[in-house]
Amino acid sequence: MTQTIDRRSLLRAGAVGAAGLGFSGLFPAWAQTGSLGLAPQMPTLSGEDIHLKIANTPFTVGGRTGHAVTMNGVLPAPLIRLREGQNVRLHVENTLNEDSSIHWHGLIVPFQMDGVPGVSFPGIKPHSTFVYEFPLLQSGTYWYHSHSGLQEQQGHYGPIVIDPAESDPVAYDREHVIVLSDWTFLHPHQLVTKLKGEGGYFNRQRQTLFGMMKGGPEEGMSASDRAMWGKMRMDPTDIADVTAATYTYLVNGHGPAENWTGLFRPGERVRLRIINAATMTIFNLRIPGLPMTVVSADGLNVRPVAVDEFQIGNAETYDVIIEPTEDKAFTVVAESIDRSGMARATLAPRLGMIAPVPPLRPRPTLTMTDMGMGGMEHGSMAGMDHGAMAGMDHGAMAAGASAAAADHGSSHSMGSMNMRDKSLVPDSVKVGVGVEAIAMSPVDRTGDPGVGLEDVGHKVLTYRDLMSLTPNPDTRPPQRTIEVHLTGNMERFMWSFDGEKFSEGVEPIRFERNERARVVLINDTMMTHPIHLHGHFFEVVNGHTGSYPRKHTVNVLPGGKVSFDLTADAPGDWAFHCHLLLHMHAGMFRVVTVRPLEGEAA
Repeated sequence: MTQTIDRRSLLRAGAVGAAGLGFSGLFPAWAQTGSLGLAPQMPTLSGEDIHLKIANTPFTVGGRTGHAVTMNGVLPAPLIRLREGQNVRLHVENTLNEDSSIHWHGLIVPFQMDGVPGVSFPGIKPHSTFVYEFPLLQSGTYWYHSHSGLQEQQGHYGPIVIDPAESDPVAYDREHVIVLSDWTFLHPHQLVTKLKGEGGYFNRQRQTLFGMMKGGPEEGMSASDRAMWGKMRMDPTDIADVTAATYTYLVNGHGPAENWTGLFRPGERVRLRIINAATMTIFNLRIPGLPMTVVSADGLNVRPVAVDEFQIGNAETYDVIIEPTEDKAFTVVAESIDRSGMARATLAPRLGMIAPVPPLRPRPTLTMTDMGMGGMEHGSMAGMDHGAMAGMDHGAMAAGASAAAADHGSSHSMGSMNMRDKSLVPDSVKVGVGVEAIAMSPVDRTGDPGVGLEDVGHKVLTYRDLMSLTPNPDTRPPQRTIEVHLTGNMERFMWSFDGEKFSEGVEPIRFERNERARVVLINDTMMTHPIHLHGHFFEVVNGHTGSYPRKHTVNVLPGGKVSFDLTADAPGDWAFHCHLLLHMHAGMFRVVTVRPLEGEAA
């Protein structure tokens, strides 16, 4: 890395930023507006011993103040910067009157240090201290957050940067951390209560009678398609559970009106370390007028990919390189997946410069592929027999691979199917009120850019674009295949794996030590789910054999499937869950158990 940030400039920019904000003391140094980027002089948490204090703290955004759960009194939490190969001890003091925890998201640590109460350790009791200690086996961009209750929604999250032990293969002159998140003044348990009472409580974009009468192409759906969705009692706009109706979308703790600004000099290569720390929001990120080159996914280097936009699921991280050459400002736009709102920031040569903020794009609507019918050679609702479709019972919408293979490919045969015939449902799925649908014909969607991004007119990243920068370390073929269905009832806000909530005492998914397995995730719902496996990286099967991208979190698109190959090389009990926090809280959670080798300590 070429270091171009001098101490005098850093202090001058920090003073200007503080004067402009008035309350910059509530933000850690790296997150203050006017930042020149990460630099050796910037206060960070580093070294062998690090101290963190979890506490209740007021948090102000958009002129309103609410209650937050913070670390060291700031939101987001302090930046932890470490080096690959070192050992670290993290002393975490919990001053709350309730249990808390910290999970080191994406870090390969002993399972006792992973920080998931009830799975890998008992949690941090009120007014007590727990010491995490582990070696750093990797480099890259990661983050840390609570795994207790719903504290993550209240601000309990922060970034981690681990520098490589050897030279960095990515050359850059300056770096900024960009943490995306969502904030609500409602208590998180109120969110759950409202969603339990009405699954679409926060959806202010649902179709209306006026909209059905209008039915114009600018709404993205014909009047006949709208009528058909209505007859099926399904909502094509049900894309996000919690929306801008209550959320303010943040960049480094700043709301859109506060406009966090990061500085650069024209001609520099600037590295943006982008982390989605949101509770319930998947973002679509772009910088109008400024291409991005993706160089890292989930902390691990990938072959550079030039893009204009990418969808980033909850808990994913992407590092990108930008090369602004002009003396002008650029807007960082992070639209929520349903386009009900956006996070906004500015990159500029000087504090106070701004760029145009584009309006929200038209809301996306779901398609037949999102309903799990992508393999039936009908690309839109208009391609289906409306009478047959309207006669479907969406309470168990379809059947799995066996149904698709039984030649139910035409709309006429679909209309005659008994959609509650449990013989059509895979044996692994427990059918009940919590399973609203089973995808009839799910397809591999690793080549899709994400809901609503199919026709935006520029290059959008897909998982199929990603290739590991180095060869995959384990090229053994999988010894077995495990199929996991992502299931739910959107109207009742019930979420599960294979139709079983974690609270129902579901059995762990078991692996032998060093077993090589293929896991196939099938999304039977019409929402995108970011699925995270603790303690491991896995290879996303995307056609680049031997160079699969290695990730810890993967977005599974509606009605689609994603396969990944896993080497179960970390003994212990590990969490496996949807990273939409309220989905995990509702039951989309399992334990993965990796048995130690005979004679090996667990």
